[in-house]
Amino acid sequence: MPSPPYIGRFAPSPSGPLHMGSLLCALASYCDARQQQGQWLVRIEDIDPPREEAGASERILTTLQAHGLTWDGKVRRQSQRSEAYHAALANIHSQGLSYRCTCSRKRIHANAGIYDGHCRTLTPAASKPAAIRLNLDKAAKLKGIAPCITIHDDIQVARTDDVRAQGDVIIHRKDGLFAYHLAVVVDDIDQGISHCVRGADLYFCCASQQFLTQLLGGTPLRYAHIPVLSSEPGKKLSKQHHAAPIDDTLANKNLYQALRYLQQSPPSELSDASVSEILSWAITHWNRERLHGIEEVLLDSH
Repeated sequence: MPSPPYIGRFAPSPSGPLHMGSLLCALASYCDARQQQGQWLVRIEDIDPPREEAGASERILTTLQAHGLTWDGKVRRQSQRSEAYHAALANIHSQGLSYRCTCSRKRIHANAGIYDGHCRTLTPAASKPAAIRLNLDKAAKLKGIAPCITIHDDIQVARTDDVRAQGDVIIHRKDGLFAYHLAVVVDDIDQGISHCVRGADLYFCCASQQFLTQLLGGTPLRYAHIPVLSSEPGKKLSKQHHAAPIDDTLANKNLYQALRYLQQSPPSELSDASVSEILSWAITHWNRERLHGIEEVLLDSH
């Protein structure tokens, strides 16, 4: 059977402008897609308004364009996808696979952070705020999905996780917002995403997302988790830690440095090349094997 078409994606949340760590993910996923003559989509994951920064979505897109990272098709915005997420929730509920949960974070924290299924057999009042959880045991048995899932990553060492280890996953939050796990899976299925290149810090959630993908009738993605960029060991560069935004006027310098962080060893003469020349070299020479087993690289270590 012929391989399905390669469709990758870069899916930032607009909680602030892109920083160097974000650029690594964008560049890696872009090169991986383009080298395989695939599509590269951009999705703005704007379903958490309290964490979002005004104007960040447009600034992210401007930064991508300044760095020559042009996407295929129309940018998808999760804030415009409520109908699809509600339909997925209704589908799961109609099969008796979800339930309302009023447990507080304090209660779960007291149980070592693991949800124990407390609300599975309870019926909270409809007027009481509640999250919606997926009954993993019931879903696994009814749909014949193995709860222990092995992810054979294209960069990191394979890992096997039991999706039940942390308890039933939340698919709709108590504050009324859609859960990340549900939204990302619904969109990946709808957009036909085949490959996901992202940071190693998200490797842990693959099993849950693959379980949901199978539950909703989708095809599991092929993953490649690149090293996270950290300011010091164990401290990932992030918007929450006030990472400096990318300077769009230094796009060629940024791309060259990103390739070095990604262990691609670009030649020194490329440091003064144009954005298009750097990207052309990057796509031609992109090599995931140089990243195998590396979970973290340090800022300014090159």
